[in-house]
Amino acid sequence: MKALKASFFGLSAMLALTMMSCDPQQTQQLTASGLNPAKFDTIVNGDSVKLYTLKGDKGMEVCITNYGGRVVSLMVPDKNDQLVDVVLGFDNIAQYMDTQNSPTDYGSSVGRYANRINMGKFALNGDSIQLKQNDRHPGGRNHCLHGGGDTGWMNKVYKAEQVDDQTLRLTIVAEDGENGFPGTVVATTTYKIVDGNTLDITWEATTDQPTIINQTNHNYYNLSGDLEEEAGGLNQWITVNADSFTVADASYMPTGEICAVEGTTMDLRQEHAIIDGLDREFDQVKNANGGYDHNWCLNTYRLENPESEPCATLYSPKTGIFMEMFTNEPGVQVYTGNFQGIGGEENIVRKLGKHYPQYISVCLESQKYPDSPNHPEWPSPVVTPEKPYFSHAAYKFSIK
Repeated sequence: MKALKASFFGLSAMLALTMMSCDPQQTQQLTASGLNPAKFDTIVNGDSVKLYTLKGDKGMEVCITNYGGRVVSLMVPDKNDQLVDVVLGFDNIAQYMDTQNSPTDYGSSVGRYANRINMGKFALNGDSIQLKQNDRHPGGRNHCLHGGGDTGWMNKVYKAEQVDDQTLRLTIVAEDGENGFPGTVVATTTYKIVDGNTLDITWEATTDQPTIINQTNHNYYNLSGDLEEEAGGLNQWITVNADSFTVADASYMPTGEICAVEGTTMDLRQEHAIIDGLDREFDQVKNANGGYDHNWCLNTYRLENPESEPCATLYSPKTGIFMEMFTNEPGVQVYTGNFQGIGGEENIVRKLGKHYPQYISVCLESQKYPDSPNHPEWPSPVVTPEKPYFSHAAYKFSIK
């Protein structure tokens, strides 16, 4: 989804982070993706931030920071058995924290509510709830996006426990009233490498009173390894196992209408290069700045076991890397980096000195439908003390 802008950390703090990251005495062995863990080692509001590395037995390496529960790099083998970093990101904590000059949700574990809630309002058990309105559009269409953005979970420090070489458990406590959300919530995100080359993500949460929760992972994927290719993300081949999608207005808010994908550019059921099926004159695509930024209603959700089949796939003919996505959730948001690399973002230096152009990546975000609290006819995001939150997504990598 569109990158968020937020409050600015003080210049002195940023300089201190940069100086600490450049201290040669703190230089550690680089990860397979070329990251220096020392550049992620800092303290935020008294909490320790670090870079954690998971390793699979078939070559996969996943580097994660507990700042926002963010996946910083994800290395998988290509058709030549060479490791390729398939996600976007920065190579230092300072840029992740600089939410004014390098705003991003790269790789984050989004909470408390991923995606948008209309005007930040909803009703729960007869009470009217007003959330932070951090997503602003013309005409006063100001929504709550990703739990409040700069003060949401993507910019909080999680307590980290590296269980073993393949498992990282991250825990956050959100207080009652944070960004307007009711209930004190204890939430855990567990990243795990399973079956050699599968990134497995589980979200669990408990609350002391009824609330809403809708977490997701916000990796920006480019399976080609070429992160400076013009509109390179659109050259990836995609499928989404969905017969319908939620129609959105010009502020990316669902209208409440669910439409069939049949006969439209929203039909991703048969594998094809994204660029080959993208009709930029289609009103939904025009609204989204020339790409996809929509929720698809997954067919897999209707199965007895929703995770028995992939809900979506992504493929790069260049590297042969094939990714299958599985989830228990009813929807997946597909975002094609429509606001990446424009409006000054093209000047921001990312990992390994790269400058990302527009449409360089694809996000596949498991979720409840956007604005579900205002649509009781849709799968419910309500969580209670008696009904804890559980969500799961897995991204399986192979060669095709």
